[in-house]
Parts: sequence; structure tokens; C-alpha cells
Amino acid sequence: MHPFSELLENQKQRVIARFSDQQSELLPLFDTELAVLSSSDFVLKQVLAYPHFLQRIREQQPQPTEYQHYNQWLVTELAQIMDEDHLMRVLRIFRHQMLVRIAWMQTLTISNEKETLLQLSALAEALIVAARDWLYRQYSQSWGTPCDSEGRPQPLLVLGMGKLGGRELNFSSDIDLIFAYPENGLTRGGRKELDNAQFFTRLGQKLIRVLDQLTVDGFVYRVDMRLRPFGDSGPLVFSFSALEDYYQEQGRDWERYAMVKARIMGPDSLHYAETLRQLLRPFVYRRYIDFSVIQSLRNMKNMIEREVRRRGLVNNTKLGAGGIREIEFITQVFQLIRGGREPALQSQSLLQAMQGIIELGLLPESQVEQLQSTYLFLRRVENLLQSIDDQQTQTLPDEPLDQARLAWGMGFTHWQPFYQVLKQNMSEVHQIFTEQIGQDDDEETKDSFDEIYITLWQGELAKEELASYLPSRDEEIAQKMIHGVLMFRHDLNKRTIGPRGRDVLDDLMPKLLAKVGERADAGQVIERLTPLLLSIVSRTTYLELMLEFDEVLTHVIRLCAASPMIAEQLARHPLLLDELLDPKSLYQPLPLTAYRDELRQYLMRVPDDDEEQQLEALRQFKQAQLLRIAAEDITGVLPVMKVSDHLTYLAEAIIDAVVHQAWQKMVKRYGEPAHLAQSGEKQYGFAVLGYGKLGGWELGYSSDLDLVFLFDCPIGVVTNGERSIDARQFYLRVAQRIIHLFSTRTASGVLYEVDARLRPSGESGMLVSTIEAFDDYQKNDAWTWEHQALIRARMVFGDAKLQHEFKRIRHETLCTPQDAETLRQQVRDMRLKMHQHLGSHQATQFDLKADPGGITDIEFIAQYLVLRYAPDNPSLTRWSDNVRIFELMAQHDLMSEEEANALTQAYVSMRDELHHLALQSLPSRVDISQFTAEREQVLTSWTKWLGVA
Repeated sequence: MHPFSELLENQKQRVIARFSDQQSELLPLFDTELAVLSSSDFVLKQVLAYPHFLQRIREQQPQPTEYQHYNQWLVTELAQIMDEDHLMRVLRIFRHQMLVRIAWMQTLTISNEKETLLQLSALAEALIVAARDWLYRQYSQSWGTPCDSEGRPQPLLVLGMGKLGGRELNFSSDIDLIFAYPENGLTRGGRKELDNAQFFTRLGQKLIRVLDQLTVDGFVYRVDMRLRPFGDSGPLVFSFSALEDYYQEQGRDWERYAMVKARIMGPDSLHYAETLRQLLRPFVYRRYIDFSVIQSLRNMKNMIEREVRRRGLVNNTKLGAGGIREIEFITQVFQLIRGGREPALQSQSLLQAMQGIIELGLLPESQVEQLQSTYLFLRRVENLLQSIDDQQTQTLPDEPLDQARLAWGMGFTHWQPFYQVLKQNMSEVHQIFTEQIGQDDDEETKDSFDEIYITLWQGELAKEELASYLPSRDEEIAQKMIHGVLMFRHDLNKRTIGPRGRDVLDDLMPKLLAKVGERADAGQVIERLTPLLLSIVSRTTYLELMLEFDEVLTHVIRLCAASPMIAEQLARHPLLLDELLDPKSLYQPLPLTAYRDELRQYLMRVPDDDEEQQLEALRQFKQAQLLRIAAEDITGVLPVMKVSDHLTYLAEAIIDAVVHQAWQKMVKRYGEPAHLAQSGEKQYGFAVLGYGKLGGWELGYSSDLDLVFLFDCPIGVVTNGERSIDARQFYLRVAQRIIHLFSTRTASGVLYEVDARLRPSGESGMLVSTIEAFDDYQKNDAWTWEHQALIRARMVFGDAKLQHEFKRIRHETLCTPQDAETLRQQVRDMRLKMHQHLGSHQATQFDLKADPGGITDIEFIAQYLVLRYAPDNPSLTRWSDNVRIFELMAQHDLMSEEEANALTQAYVSMRDELHHLALQSLPSRVDISQFTAEREQVLTSWTKWLGVA
């Protein structure tokens, strides 16, 4: 122990004098006893009133973990109680004795601050639960046991709120409680039948009195019930269904903040905790990233600061700048914004939530460590301060003796050095608070948007007046903007929007209109934005996201202006707005090989056994990545070839995840095919082939997937599960499951359209084929067009052995000699059929894909050349994409380098246009005057290789 100051030495002498007068049999006092007794008038009063408190300490030194025995000690104390008065006396004396022991450990640093908070919380919980249980038994004898409709007894559940819920109670704290019970019903077995609500209301009222009433022995805790639904004007107790209805329909922002800490008291009630957590979770933790809380918490902080000023509070360690409340706000901002997606933040404990913030990298670790250390520092200050006289205060003392006590308890000999450290810590916290949450200046006026845009949104405006403010000065654009706003307001009147939503919209719309008004295409952009706005007006969080983060609003406008496809996606799935928060990641392409890892991490947030959430997560991941790729496409970060590469690698990552999900589901049901166990490494004996655009690394934004399923399994093998089935049947069910997972429509739509008709024998063939049957079919039964398709096929999922076998089969098939003229005629005939079915047949339009001179012609030329020349040049089978096939043709001198480059250039430029048409939600047709040079080149090559077009 460090030395006492003169003030504390004088106090020590006064303590000895008091003991000489009142409890001389306890003398002499040890130095440690004098240290505690001189530091706390509360401990001194209690020991003088109940000398056995000190005798017990001498016999059984307080230990940091003794809180684990509170329940047991209290049960012993309550064993002989016969009436309420006796109950109230025992509870109060037990409370005083345990608080003396806690103060003892705190002052002498036997306990650290985390342990002190845990002890204080455990004590409160033990006292509340013991009082409730004793009263419940008494009331059940009089009124019967409350039961649900099936006769199951119903308990009174006590929700600890605030610091009690977080197990971070302070020394002289009030306790914030909410009373609940699971089910409505009636009491049974009593002299009078009551409904459960009446029973629990009477029980709750009595429990409050037992804990709160001031008697000659003091009180147990001051009880505050104002956090319950409807506050003081609401019922005292609520059924679970009533709580759910309230929070879903009327819950306010500050109640979300409060419910983060809610925890059911008592070990015997824990089996109800999960039910209640599930019930409250949608209200407290939103599935989306929720930025609405920033302004709400900022408003709460401003309200508190006004109250601090009004009450003239200075040096307040809880409510002052950089105090405990600001640390709580910083932490809970992250909990409420991201807690719906990040389980690590879903903790009642502030310190555990801070650990989650570190793990997720939401704040620099140095800042979180600063917050943690200052929090524990301030909580020790608070507890030492309150333990001086059991007073609920967070204001630093003016009295020199109390200053000396507090400084000594914090490890300082004098007040001033302690005060300087305190102020420095609080200053650093306030700086972090200002960075993260910001501060509103009461004198600050509204953001200075041009009055014209406020008038445009809230009033009426002539097109001439608006046009004079637009950069373009164009009255037609002004008229389109005015019309768009009028239509939006008209549609808005049909929607249900709360007052907060209206306020946010009134702040957002002038800001949005000012940004749109700067654009030459303002009228069109308004038309594209209004469906998005209408889809989110009832979800105020998204409006606040755009209001709070200027870059989000900027990117929404930019992307919607560039692409109606993106605008439609955002309107259909507002969850995607979260992706606009980080422009660096939005416009920074992922490495092609990173999609699998990203998806794996994304799916780790979803329970393995929740199929519906897994399906939804896959679709949300795809949409988010499509948005990123489209954003990078629009801004020119990705050229067309890279766009297709990214779309293809994304699809492969999703195929990998879907196959694994389907496999695990079937294995869980039937076990694995027995022959797989004989292999030393993980084997599936299953493969997925990608054909068409997937096989050729040429996927577009809305491409479907052409898939073929193969397996390798001896005849007669069965699965090794309890419900064993034939292994071939197992592989069929895996394939069926894969197609189901891709095609099931959820809230986020279909994952991919899957076409499996390119399998052997098409729709009349088996959904899955053995590798041997595939080999035989390709070499003996396949049509020429199927060999054309095989050129663009590659394995996108499968074991190394199957991969090797497939490559062999593909190579041998494509190298099979064919009659040149027959081959040319068959390829020409197939091309003619496709044009008849898919061509534009319009003299003024050119279909980039299906018309002569278009992409399909280029693809057919490449395929014909492979089939024609691979028998003599086996290396021509290497690639499945057209660009590299033309490179091979030039390298083997089968085609001039000039022609190969010209066809490649035509192919790439047409595909580039196709991507941009897709982003504009337009069909694949352009004016006949476009791409004339490219078409001429393609038609010249077609005539050269395949005869008449």
C-alpha cells in the first residue's frame, strides 16, 4: 500500500477513536482494515452497526470469486423466513454485508475492476431472484400457480437492463428492470382464479416494494421500471407476444439502445433466454448495416449534454465529455449498426463488444485499447466514489477528504496528479467519440442546400425558375425533374411512412435533387431513382444511409445514371446499398481467385443447418459482386475480357459452394458412396462441366449456366449411411439438389438459370452420366453440333482423376478425323437454323449475337476450325475460349495473324457492346449502321472457311 496523505492519516485516527467508543472489542485494527475504513464512511458505518461483518472478514478473507456463492449463502439466510418484513430485513443486511466485502476487495485491489463489476452484478441478480422466488411461492399458495393453456407453470421473468444486464453494475446503482412472462393463461390451485397478467402484476408490485422500500435497515435497490414498453403509463408486466408486438410496431431508437443490454435474471430462467433473444433480435439487430443509429445516438448525447448544462453538472465522469456514457455510445453504435451481421457484436457486455470491434477491425486496436483502459479507469473512479457513502454519484468531490480518498484509491498520493490523468484519459475518449459519432452544434443551421431544391421538393416550382439554376439551363430537363418529383410525391402518399422517415426524406431529397440537377441527364436519372426511393421509404435506415454518407448518395446517383439494370437491382434489393459504403472496395476488382474465399467467409456467418438463410446468402453474395463488377465496368476499371473473367470466376465460386451444400445434404441423409472411403484423399467421384459462355470464360451479366454432370462409380456400390441407397441413385440426387439450389426462388430471386440439355442424349438422357458413358456417347453417338459444344466445355468442379479423364475424352473426340465437306455442311446447317430462330430479321437492325456477321458466326468459325484441323494439330484442343483459339490458329499458320486479330477485335468489340446493352437493360440489337467494318470482316471469313453465308 502506498502512504496516506495527511488528511487520510487524520481520518485514520478518527476511525480508531470511533471504534474505541463503540466497538472496542474489535481493536486493534490492522493497517489494511484501517485503509478500508478510512476510505469509506459506508464500510465504517456498516462494521460499527454489524460488527460480525468485520469478524467474518477476519475469519474468511474476501476472495474475487466468492460471488459464485452468493446464491447459496442467500438461500441459507432465507431458509427460516416466515413473513415479508423478515424477508426485507434479511435481504438488506445481506446486501450491506456483501457490499462491504466488495468494497474491501476493491480498495485493497484484491479484485480488479472487471471482477468488481461482476461481483456487484451477481449480488444484485442473487437478491432480485431470491426475493422474486420467495414471493412467487407465497403468492402461489394464495392465488394458485399461473399456467398456460396446457397447464404448464409460468414464471415471472425479470429482465435486467443497462449495466445490470451487461454484468457491469456500479456500487450504488439503481436497477432498471422489465417484467415479462411467456404465455397468457389462468392460475390453478388457488382459492381464487386470476389471469396470469393479474397474478404477475401483483407479484411485480410486491417485488418492487420489497427491494425498493426504505426501512430502518435501508433499501436493497432503487428500482426503475421506466424502460418497459409505454414507460410509466404502460402495464407493469408483459407476455412475450405483447413484447414482440410492441417492439415490432412501436419500438423507438432509444429502446433499441436499451435492449442491447437486456438479460433474463436467474439460472432457472435461462431456457427462456433464447426464446426472448430470438423475439427481440429483429428489433435490436437489423439484418442490414444500419446507420440510422448514428443520428439517434447523437441526438441522445446532445439531450444529455443539455441536461448536464441545465443542472450545472461539472466534473461528471459519466455524462461529461469523454465520460463513461460516450464510451458506451461509441461501442453501441457499432453494435447497432453492424450487430445484425456480426454475432461478435451481439453481447450485453460492453467489454466483450469492444473485443468484437477489435476482431472485426472496425476501429484501430490502439483506440479500442484506449477506450477499454479508460472505461475501467472511470468505472473504478465511479465505484470508489460511490463506496465512500453508498451514494449514487458520478461527480468528482469538492471535499478535500473525499478527494484524498479517491486519489489514494486510484493509486495517487495527491489529488492534482490524479485529476490530470483523469482529464487526459477523458479528452482522448472525447476525441474518438467526435470522430465516430460527431457532434451537432445547437446553433448550427440546416445544411445550406439551395433554397430552390427545398422548394422543388416541398412546394411547387415553374420549369423556367428551376431551369435558371440548372447548369444546362434546359427547360425540358427542368420539366422532367419537376414531373419526376411530382410523380414520386404522388406515389409516396400511398405508402405508410413514420414521422422519422418523413423527416429524413425531407432532409435527403433537396440534397439528392441538388446533385441530380448538376447532370445533363437529370430527368432520366430522377426516373431511375424514384423506384429505388419508393422501395426504401418505409425502411428509414436506408434513407439515413444516403443522408449520412455523401459518398453513398453520390454512387447511387452515378450508378443509376449509368445503368437501369443496376437501378432495378438496387430497387429490388436495397441490401446492396451497403456495398456502396466503401468506394475503394467498390471500384477495386477482387483478384480472380479470391471469389471462393470471399464466398466461404460470407457463408460462415450463416448457420450450416439453416438452408433458407444459406440460399439467401448465396444470392445476396452474387448480387453484391455483380454490383461491384458492373461498377468497375461502367467506370472503365475492367475491360470487357476482364468483366467476363470476373463473372465466370464468380459463377465458379458459387458452383463450388452449391455443389458442397448439395453434397453435404445428401451425405447427411444417405452417407457417402462406399468406394470413396478407399481413397486416401478427399474424393467426390463427381464432376460438373461448364459449357457455352461458362466454359469459354465469356459469361455476361444475365447469362445462364450450361451444366453437365458426370460421375465415376463402379456398378453395385451403395452409400455407407443408415439409409443406404445405390451410389448411382445418390449421384442423381446430388445433381437434382444442385439444380434445386440454383433455381429455387427466394426473396432475392433465382441464383442462376441452369440449362442441363447439353448432356448426352439431351432432355431424354440421364441427368448424370458415368464418365465411361460420356466417353462412349461423344465418340459414337454425338452430333456435330454437340462436338461444337464440347469445344467450349471444361470442368468447373471435380476430382483430379475425373479432370484428367474428361480432358482425355474431349481431346480424343475433337481429334477424331471427319470428312471436311460433310463437317462444313453440318456446321452451316446448324448456323442457318439458329439464325432462323433467333435472328432479328429486320432490315434496320443488327442482332449482335444471332445475325450474319455477328458473334455466333465468329464462334462457329472457331469451332469449325478446331474440328477441321485438330486431327492433324492436336494442340488446337487446348483452349475453350474463342480468343485463344484464334491465337492458336495463327500460331499454327492455319489462319493469318491479320485475320485472327481482326476476328478477335470484332468479337471483343461486339461483346463489349453486349455488356453495355445489358447494363442499360436493352436487347442485343443495334442500328444496322453500327459495326459495319466488323460485320464485313466476319462475313468475309465465313465465306472463306464455310462457303456461302
